[in-house]
Amino acid sequence: MNKLSWLQKNLIFSIPLTMILALIYGSFSEVSYLKNLIIPLTFLMVLPMMITLPIRKVFEGGDMKVQFVTQFLNFAITPFIAFAIGLAFFSDNKYLALGLLLTGLLPTSGMTISWTGMAKGNMAAAIKMTIFGLLLGSLLTPLYINQLMGAEVEIEMIKIIQQITIIIIIPLILGHLIQRTLIRRYGMAHYQEKLKNQFTPISTLGVLGIVFVAMALKAKTIFHDPFLLVNIFIPLLLLYVSNFIISTVIGKLFFNREDAIALLYGSVMRNLSIALAIAMTAFGEEGSDIALVISLGYVIQVQMGAWVVKFTEQIYGKAEAPIAEQFIHEGIFSLHQSDTLQQAIHLLSEEKIHSLAVLDQHEKITGILTLKQALNLVAEEKSMQTLLSSLTLIKPTLMDIQQPIALVAKEMKRTHNYKVLITNKKGQIEGVISSIDILEFLNASIDK
Repeated sequence: MNKLSWLQKNLIFSIPLTMILALIYGSFSEVSYLKNLIIPLTFLMVLPMMITLPIRKVFEGGDMKVQFVTQFLNFAITPFIAFAIGLAFFSDNKYLALGLLLTGLLPTSGMTISWTGMAKGNMAAAIKMTIFGLLLGSLLTPLYINQLMGAEVEIEMIKIIQQITIIIIIPLILGHLIQRTLIRRYGMAHYQEKLKNQFTPISTLGVLGIVFVAMALKAKTIFHDPFLLVNIFIPLLLLYVSNFIISTVIGKLFFNREDAIALLYGSVMRNLSIALAIAMTAFGEEGSDIALVISLGYVIQVQMGAWVVKFTEQIYGKAEAPIAEQFIHEGIFSLHQSDTLQQAIHLLSEEKIHSLAVLDQHEKITGILTLKQALNLVAEEKSMQTLLSSLTLIKPTLMDIQQPIALVAKEMKRTHNYKVLITNKKGQIEGVISSIDILEFLNASIDK
C-alpha cells in the first residue's frame, strides 16, 4: 500500500513513466490481449473513487451561486470550447476531436477536493461540485456526443448510455452502499481515519493500468508518427489554459477567495478517469485514439493542479485566518454509558487514540474519557466491568465549525482539553480537532 500511495501522491511522475513504459512495451510486443483488461481496470479505477464520495454533502446548502456558475461553465462553456478546438486541430481525425470533446464533458477530477483543500478553498463547495458534475456529466455526455459529433463519427447512443451506466451509475450506487456498510460497521471516525484513505491508491492503480493499456495499444502508431503526441498536446494545453483563464477571471470578479478556488478546481479539472473508461469501452477500435488524447490530459492536469496550489497566494491573495472546518476529522470514536471500562480500554488501544466520547441512550455526549483517566482507573484497580455511566468524565469542549482555529487553540489551553468537538450549523457534532492537527498544520505552513 505504501508503494501505491507513492504513485498516487506523485502522479506528476507516475503517469508519464507509465506512458513511457507502455510505449516501449507496445512497440515491441503484441498487445491486443490488453483489451481484455479494460473492464476489470475500469472497475478497479472507478469503484474505490465512488466508495469515498461523500454524497450526503450534496444536501448541505449555502453555496448555490458558485454551484450554478461552476456547472454552467462545465456544461455550457467548456464542451463547446473543446469542440471548437477539436475541429480546428483534428479536422483529419474525428476520433481525436471526440477525445478532446470527451475530456471537456466530464468535470472534476479525483483530486478536485484535495487540491481545493491544499489551496485553502471552500472544500464543502468542491465536494458538491464533484458530485453534481459527475451526475450531470453522466446524463448529458451521450446527448452532447450525439449532437456535436454524431454527424462526424459513428455514434451508438445505446452503447454509450449502457457503458455510462456500467462505469458510473452502478459503481456510484454500489460505492455508496459499501460506504454506508463500512460506516455502520466501524463508525464514521474509524472509516475516516483508517479506511477511507486506503481506497484512493487502489483507484490510482486502475488509472495507471488504463493509461498503460491505452498507450500500449497506440505505441506502434505513435512511433510511426512521433509528432502525433505533440500535435495532441498543443490543443489539450489550449483547452486547459482557456478554462483556467475563464474560471480565474470569473472567480476573482464575482466570488470570495475560498469560493473562487473551488470554482477553479471544480471547472478546470476534468474527470479523465471516467472519460478514459468511456473511451476504452464504448468506442471499440477507435477508442484507443480517443484514449490517447485523454491520457495526455493527465500530464497537463496534474501539473496545472500542483502549480496552481503553489501560486495560490499570487493568484488569489493570502487566505484569511484558518477556521475549524479546515482541520476537522469527521466522526468521533465513542461508546455508550452502558458499555464497560474494559470496552473503553480496548477501543483506546485498538484505535490508538487518546480519548473517546461517552454517549447516552439518545446519542448525546455526556462526557469524555481520556487515556490518562483509563490508566489511572487501572492503577486504582477499578473493576474492568465498571459501567462508563458510573465514571466521572471530562466535560466536552464544543466549538462551532466556523470558529477561527486560533480561538480553538486558546480554548484548548484554557480548559487543558486538547481534543475539541466541532459542531455544524445545526449544533450537531460534526467531528473532532486535536492539538496535533493544529501543530501539523503549522509545521506544514512553515515548510511551505
